[in-house]
Amino acid sequence: MREHPDTGLIIIDTLKRVREAGGADYSYASDYDVVARLKALADSYKVSMLIVHHTRKQKSEDIFDMISGTNGLMGAADGAFVLSKDKRTSNNATLDVAGRDQQDMKIHLVRDSERLVWNFAKSETEMWKEPPEPLLEKIADTLFSESDRWEGTASELCERLAVDIKPNVLSLRLSINASSCFVITVSVIRTAAHTTEERFHFGKKPSRRRDKRCQRCQCF
Repeated sequence: MREHPDTGLIIIDTLKRVREAGGADYSYASDYDVVARLKALADSYKVSMLIVHHTRKQKSEDIFDMISGTNGLMGAADGAFVLSKDKRTSNNATLDVAGRDQQDMKIHLVRDSERLVWNFAKSETEMWKEPPEPLLEKIADTLFSESDRWEGTASELCERLAVDIKPNVLSLRLSINASSCFVITVSVIRTAAHTTEERFHFGKKPSRRRDKRCQRCQCF
């Protein structure tokens, strides 16, 4: 990560390659611990991590029970995907999805034998969409109606938006929600009263397509 600071996704193929050696008996606590440590690593660098793992041959009514190991693996992860086929030679597959922050989904895929990729066929459940954030919508409408950039403190932003929210709460919500919609940098300056304050520098993300609205703030 130090050599590649712009990394956004880490893929581990497979979990066994990074798991410590020591006995064939993996308990719930052991399974939970290994995934929890990998998740902590990903969180510390603010990246996504995809861990490839095997399923067991024994069938189960719950597709996620087929993940080899105990429930500790799913317990520590934010979500899980299980790709399954009725026949080994089939070009049709089903991707079951489960996660903490989204609804369960079952997606049908078709394999492109020439390009060696899986293509979306249909979904048995409605595809998950990130809910809109009214605060971000108001920021987009207020700050970017006449210009693509804005700079100011959280207090100044509260005053500009005319919303009933404390500046420190606004700063926290921006740090959590706004990165997908805006380019934000924060500078810390020292005031005349020898205190420090944060100044937010907002800018529009230049790559957004004009024909597709952002799901978070409904801006273009």
